[in-house]
Amino acid sequence: MGIYVFNRDVLIKLLDNSLTDFGKHVIPGAIDTLRVFSHVFQGYWEDIGTIRSFFEANLDVTSDLPRFNFFDMSAPIFTRPRFLPASKINGAEINHAIVSDGCIINHASISNSIVGIRSIVGDGSRINRSILLGCDYYETMGSINLAESQGRPRIGIGKNTRIENAIVDKNARIGDNCHISPAGKADSVDHPLYYVRDGIVVIPKNGVIPHGTVI
Repeated sequence: MGIYVFNRDVLIKLLDNSLTDFGKHVIPGAIDTLRVFSHVFQGYWEDIGTIRSFFEANLDVTSDLPRFNFFDMSAPIFTRPRFLPASKINGAEINHAIVSDGCIINHASISNSIVGIRSIVGDGSRINRSILLGCDYYETMGSINLAESQGRPRIGIGKNTRIENAIVDKNARIGDNCHISPAGKADSVDHPLYYVRDGIVVIPKNGVIPHGTVI
């Protein structure tokens, strides 16, 4: 099903509440007070209301024949121009992955994953079935040196780190020799450094995972 709102005042009214789900709460509530119609939608649609569904829908794009085709010229997708440099791949092994603009990927292995803008991945690291949301900015040498003097990793993924079944939010600092995986953990975990939801490890925005951490 598709949703169209033709009146700005009606849209404001629909959104002026604390409800959390458009399909389960907002639309059913609108039926009693507004003129609500439906139409058949035959294109791609995915409910990403949970961490697991968001994770699987994104990783599906890395498959040979994803359910949603970004390369369909009859329905082109236009992204916002960021004017970033092309991504730099230094001897990395990349298989079934989407790599965004402005990344620096050194001698690492990336499979079935999405690598967001400005991501930096260090030598010897392995990324599998993961979503890296990237960074909002490049770190200066002064910032990198300061972090190193404080024993903090630089922004990005360090050296010889393994990440699997994870979502790494923007501007995260993940150190060298870390291992991040939901294996052996409960489906829902709250930790000072990370979260687990639906069996997926989530590193929060601006999160810091010290060198040598095992999750």
